[in-house]
Amino acid sequence: MKILEYTGLDTSRVAASYRKVADAIARQDFRAAQVKKLANLSHGKFYRAKLGDADRLLFSLIRHGDEVCALMLEVIANHEYDKSRFLRGAAIDESKIADIDADEAIREAQTMRYLHPERTAIHLLDKPISFDDTQDAIYRQRPPLIVVGSAGSGKTALTLEKLKHADGEVLYVTHSSYLAQSARDLYYASGFEHNGQEAAFLSYRAFVESIRVPQGREASWRDFVGWFARMRQTFREFDVHQVFEEIRGVITAEAGGVLSWDDYRTLGVRQSIFPADQRDKLYDLFERYRAWLTEAKLYDLNLVAHEWQALAAPRYDFVVVDEVQDITTAQLSLVLKTLKKPGHFLLCGDSNQIVHPNFFSWSQVKSLFWKDPKLAERQELRVLTTNFRNGLEATRVANQLLKIKQRRFGSIDRESNFLVQAVGGEPGQVALMPDKDVTKRELDQRIRQSTQFAVLVMRDEDKVEARKHFATPLLFSIHEAKGLEYENIILYRFISDHRAEFSDIVEGVTKADLGVEVLDYRRAKDKSDKSLEVYKFFVNALYVALTRAIKNIYVIESDTEHPLFGLLAMDLGQVEMEAQQSTREDWQKEARKLELQGKQEQAEAIRSTILKQTPVPWPVFNEAKINELLVKVFREQAPGAKSKQQLYDYATCFDEPQLAHWLVKEARFDQAQNFAQQRTTLGRKTYVPYFAGHFKDILRQCDQHGIEHRLPMNQTPLMAAAAAGNVPLVEALLERGADREAVDHYGYNGLHWALREAFRDAKFARGPLAALYEHLAPASIDVNIGDRLMRIDRHQSEYCLFQTLWVLFKSRFTHWQPKANGAFDTQTILEAWQHLPVNVVRPERNKRQHLSGVLARNEIERDYAYNRALFMRVAQGWYQFNPKLAVRRWKDDEERWVPIYAALNLPLINEFSCPDGWENVSEAIDRYLALAGLPKRTTPVAAERSVAREEDLLRQKETRIAETPAAFADGRRARRQAKQATAGQLPARRGTKAGEHGEIERLIREIEKRQKR
Repeated sequence: MKILEYTGLDTSRVAASYRKVADAIARQDFRAAQVKKLANLSHGKFYRAKLGDADRLLFSLIRHGDEVCALMLEVIANHEYDKSRFLRGAAIDESKIADIDADEAIREAQTMRYLHPERTAIHLLDKPISFDDTQDAIYRQRPPLIVVGSAGSGKTALTLEKLKHADGEVLYVTHSSYLAQSARDLYYASGFEHNGQEAAFLSYRAFVESIRVPQGREASWRDFVGWFARMRQTFREFDVHQVFEEIRGVITAEAGGVLSWDDYRTLGVRQSIFPADQRDKLYDLFERYRAWLTEAKLYDLNLVAHEWQALAAPRYDFVVVDEVQDITTAQLSLVLKTLKKPGHFLLCGDSNQIVHPNFFSWSQVKSLFWKDPKLAERQELRVLTTNFRNGLEATRVANQLLKIKQRRFGSIDRESNFLVQAVGGEPGQVALMPDKDVTKRELDQRIRQSTQFAVLVMRDEDKVEARKHFATPLLFSIHEAKGLEYENIILYRFISDHRAEFSDIVEGVTKADLGVEVLDYRRAKDKSDKSLEVYKFFVNALYVALTRAIKNIYVIESDTEHPLFGLLAMDLGQVEMEAQQSTREDWQKEARKLELQGKQEQAEAIRSTILKQTPVPWPVFNEAKINELLVKVFREQAPGAKSKQQLYDYATCFDEPQLAHWLVKEARFDQAQNFAQQRTTLGRKTYVPYFAGHFKDILRQCDQHGIEHRLPMNQTPLMAAAAAGNVPLVEALLERGADREAVDHYGYNGLHWALREAFRDAKFARGPLAALYEHLAPASIDVNIGDRLMRIDRHQSEYCLFQTLWVLFKSRFTHWQPKANGAFDTQTILEAWQHLPVNVVRPERNKRQHLSGVLARNEIERDYAYNRALFMRVAQGWYQFNPKLAVRRWKDDEERWVPIYAALNLPLINEFSCPDGWENVSEAIDRYLALAGLPKRTTPVAAERSVAREEDLLRQKETRIAETPAAFADGRRARRQAKQATAGQLPARRGTKAGEHGEIERLIREIEKRQKR
């Protein structure tokens, strides 16, 4: 058995015993190495070998072809499995670890697609990675660096591994928010940590927001199409796609600023899609576009990039820009301006995958930093030509297309001149099929129930015709398909619907021209020929479509004799197809994945046509329902016990002692007197099944009502499973695509429900919480701190503190506190953390001194370079969330920023606020609502009658005071005289009883207190 080693493995302390154990494993003598199998964890299969009395070696097995290798991962000192970065806090009892022999372990080995024949160093993201020679050379090369690579070439994995070695504050930025989040998850997938690094993974829009949040919403392609339709009468000669590319890729794209009218007129023939005689009218259209953006409260990221140049400041020590071809030079210029030192960057991309209009070329990119001669001398560009994703046949056809492109149009630049080589091992097929009804019907019947097949069309408008023949919800235009990959891809009428354009693309190209195996660099002879600019979208779109397929491509065309197919060596013939019906679980997972990628249309189509989910049959006690019940029970005093019981169930589930008190006092619901005894048991009534080890009925319910359906207490199934501490159920729900960031009406997500239990139950904290945290904790929290985005990553000290305060926030107002200021001190937080596992709060962070430092350095008045302004100091040692914070929320498929006290639902919390020290709590709520710009506090519905009675009583007492002798008519004088009389310093006035002075004093205090309320 070959021994491989993770690049971060350190065996220096146990070198001799490690060599001995590794040799035993290599000869498959698991008994000599005392190998035992750790329980199957959701994040992998691990084995441990014994290095000595206290030290253990953690390893896994991987298979490449017929070869099985042992991958050595980590030395675990002193049996401290809970500190293992790979086990992620899993509870391991050495006495219960099972022995395993080599043969059984080999059968469970994880498959690896590529393994270097000689090199034994293995990198780790979400899976083991072996670099080929080119990748390894780039990995060892110092920045600045530009990496060019095709789809599936491992660009992202390589850049993330290089990022791990950068110190200080580092940035990974890319056009797609989904890719940014995926890259972040890959980066930390195996528990990686770098103590000297703080990494931010941002989409380009989030990067812009981190400088300053633009007003309004980003203008999308669909927004532009809708606006252009209103302009079409005046600008009939222009194509909407070409206008969009000219505005985004030419007029607004340059790093030096928006082109002026004069500069745009004088552009060279290769710098614009449009000839000189059309540019005046096009620029007039652009100015109308800018006016429309303002009117519609939208923004263009190119225009923002220019405006934000004055705001950008050096911040990052190292920057990675992934899929750089999808952003413009203006946008890239803004990113590079945030570097502390020029040249500390890595750019990677592939100009053959451009479907976002930006007139990209590598020469334009390099011009941003080649102005510095010293930097230019060190500048290198490296090309990755190996494809680890696509099948052999799909890669062959994609290469043929690149040859046609280069032969017909010349080279865009030297850096885009390369072909790729597939090493995945899967041959696959690219089949040409006639566009006949019988063919489409048969194909539709096979694929409509499979998540392994996606249908691609060229444009959004082409989807209408495709839907007539294909029922699958996995139908995408090429803009939507960017970044996706499927086992099988169906291209529907890519060529036939754009026959003329593809005829022009292949004009003059012969099969003999495509016999080359290496592309030579050549410029187009005629500089006035705009064919490349006009047709670039079509040829790139086809290239992107071909590279979305992991294995097979099925091309449906009416014009099967088009010359392009001959050049691509695609002929009509026997088609082999296997399409297995996917499970509901597969479709649930696919819907969630597409939702995360912003493909809302396809996600909703899956839920409506495949999953066919129905609404839940029970009432859901969300905010609206609770307010309705409060009015019914307390204001209207409706007869019957049902509504009162529902409110009491709610009180026990959400731990609302004041609601229980009012149910007894105002609604005469005597059962609520047992709140303290029934809170735990009755509070779980609506999700008792979630505690069970068998949960098929729950998953069946998710099939029927959707993975995000609401239980009676407004929990999602994931929240209920988290509160129950049911780790296997949490894993099953997440596997089906459950949303870990879905929230209830108090802003609680699944993690918050788990933390709530852990803060009040030590057994829960020491038990399931460690595993739950790994599954449920969102990667980051986005907050708007007034005018810019602040992302709090899960690895930062502020993350757990922020989540803790979020969970405890409600209790500051609904439960008795030593100080009724609605705030937190360090003692409160440390008490909540006292039983938490180390993967939730590291030991060095679970100390008063560290916690005080984190609170202080993030306090809004603190002068500190990295102050995130998360907290407001209420009093010495007491803190609360900064009321100017806002958090990101989605409503009706639209993103918006919600004030933090609205997200925490302080107005609803006010309905159940604590009666002890009521005046002070009310004042705190009033103050926080005012600071956040939210509506004023109202009297809780349940307290309205009680308050009315008090006011009536006080009015009576006011009348009594008014009827006392004239000496007490003036309030202040009455108080002074009452005090003096009580102290025996002033004789009682005629007609006034001796004790009346004290009574009047007490009544005046009540009146003033009531007026203050």
